[in-house]
Order: sequence, then structure tokens, then C-alpha cells
Amino acid sequence: MKRLSQLTFTPELVALWANAAVVTENGLPILWDQAPSQLSELPQVDNLVTINPWNYLQRMSLYRILVGSTDKYMASMGTNETDSLFWGLPLQMGWKLRSGRLVDPTGATTCGKEGDPMCISATSWWACVNYYLSVIPFLAAVQKDVIGDGLIQVQVQAPAEAAEEYCTSYTECSTKYPDLMAKWEEFFQTLKDVSASEISDFEKRDQILGVYWAGQQLSLNSASTSCRAKMSYYSSPEVSFAKNWMNSADYVAATYFQSNLNNSVLFMSPLPSRVLQEGDSAPNIADLSKEENHTLYIFGWMTRMNRILMGSLVRIWRSAMCSDKAREKGRELLQDLVHDPKFAASTFFSILKEMTRSC
Repeated sequence: MKRLSQLTFTPELVALWANAAVVTENGLPILWDQAPSQLSELPQVDNLVTINPWNYLQRMSLYRILVGSTDKYMASMGTNETDSLFWGLPLQMGWKLRSGRLVDPTGATTCGKEGDPMCISATSWWACVNYYLSVIPFLAAVQKDVIGDGLIQVQVQAPAEAAEEYCTSYTECSTKYPDLMAKWEEFFQTLKDVSASEISDFEKRDQILGVYWAGQQLSLNSASTSCRAKMSYYSSPEVSFAKNWMNSADYVAATYFQSNLNNSVLFMSPLPSRVLQEGDSAPNIADLSKEENHTLYIFGWMTRMNRILMGSLVRIWRSAMCSDKAREKGRELLQDLVHDPKFAASTFFSILKEMTRSC
């Protein structure tokens, strides 16, 4: 059994958290300890478990159960439970809660606000995107017997509003998104098969991360189409940030980023701690920290550069991530871009050019 080791307070993390968004609570995702950790703790009638993903704690339970159920397959990732690659997802959701991004953006309801703080709004773009990174993988894991014993069925509740926009069962979701569900099923089957194979931990980790990020990318692509209309509820700066945040996943995925607890906190802490409003313009947003301003600026810069280069920056980046050594360098390069305001764009391009030549 792996040891649950909470977040390691490295000097880099301590320095970063001095001016950072809140993404953890006692070293773990927000309200992690209050989320159900077993299927048996969720409502069940006649072997049918019904989950309400529009309640923050129940949606967080999808991640807590997923982390616990896949722990035995994650030995190649490290010796602690916090080394699982799934930690990045609940940390993201906690950031969305604390930054107000799960609140009803229309203002028509109090969902997510004081008086109903655990409510997740079905009209929130951020909540919609997260649906494809929580409910879909969870249903695939149940289908592949990674979660449960094969005898229990799972369904999720539809939201009171926009019910027709969200699938609520494995059958419905696999009919609506066959390629996406198949990709996540492939991931969980690969996770089981590779973890039991005789290859090295290095090879296991590389294969698992490759298929995992392919699943994440397809989830984001599906969500980009399905959730697009909900962007109309937000300010233009928030819409730009949302698009840039989605685009940044192309770079992260290509590096096979190992999204354990420590790594994910390091990358997520500089994210903006509130929803952006009209007039916000990074890197000069007065009530956000210089770290948040810098991250917003860099995300925008990467999108602009890719647009100027007619999409070739992402293609060059993917081509440059041609080996484990190259991907490690890519991860370091992303970290420098996000965390070091003095890191020059010219340096980024020169390093990327050299990496491409080495492939």
C-alpha cells in the first residue's frame, strides 16, 4: 500500500505561494477530506449508484474514488499516493471553486454563491469543460472494472437546467461521444495491462502518460465544441483567458507532464484567483499578484505567437517532444516560461529550435 504523503513544502512552492491562487487545503485539493472516498458512501438503490455532479463534494468524490481505485496501478509513477497522475484534475476543480468559476455566470441563480456554495452551475463554462474531465473518465473506469466490482452500475444526475446538454450514463455518453469514451476505456485498459507487464518503470510511465494525455486532449476537444455557447456569459478578458488556458494544454500534453500533486500545484498556483472582468489587462491587473499577471500574459503570448505563425508553433512544439529527454527539457522550458518573468521569449525560441534539430 502506498503512503499518503501530503504536499512537500519545497522552497520553490513556499516562494510561489506568497502570491498565489488557493489550490490546496492542508496540502490536498480543496475539501478533499469531505468528499466521499468509496462508491458505498454515495446514494445507491438496487446496485445503482446515483451521483450528483452538480454538487461540488460529489463531483470531487469522482476524483477521490478514481485516485484510490487506480493507486495500485500507479507504482511506476512513484512511491506515494500523491504521485498519481490524477491529482492535477481535483486540484483544477478546487481552483475553479475558490476562484468563483463554478458560480452561475448569468446571475440568474445563487448557485455557487453564499448560501449555496457547493452548487456547481450547469451554465458555467468552466464546470462544463470539467464535466468531460470528471464524469466521462469516471464512467469509463467503472465500465473497465477499475472502479467497483463489475456488479454495480453508475449514473449521474442531470442538472435542473440545461439537462439535455449533459449525458448521464455510460450508455448515453458512449453513444453521444463514442470516440471519447473509447479513448478513456483504452487508457484504463492500458493502465491495467502496462502496470502488470515486465517492462521497466520508465517504459511503463511513458506509455501510461502518453495515453492519459491523449484522453485529456480529446476530452478538451469535445468540451470545446459542446461548451462553446456558455462563453457568452463571460467578459472578453475571461473568454480570452479560457481559450488560452485550453490552448496551453497542447504544450503540457506534448511533454507527458507527470501531473502528481507537487508538480500540479507548482503549475497551477499562478493561475488567476478570480474571474476576469472587463478592463482587466495583464500584466497590469492591480488586484492580482505579479505571478498571476505574468501567467495570464504568457498564456496570451503563446496563443498570439501560434496565431501569428499560423498554428506552426504548436506543431513545432509537438515535433520537438520526440523523446523522453526532449519532453523533460520541454517541461523545464514551460516551467521557466510560467514562473520566471525574466525568461526571454527569444530564449524560448532558440531552445525550441535546438530541440527540433536534435530529433
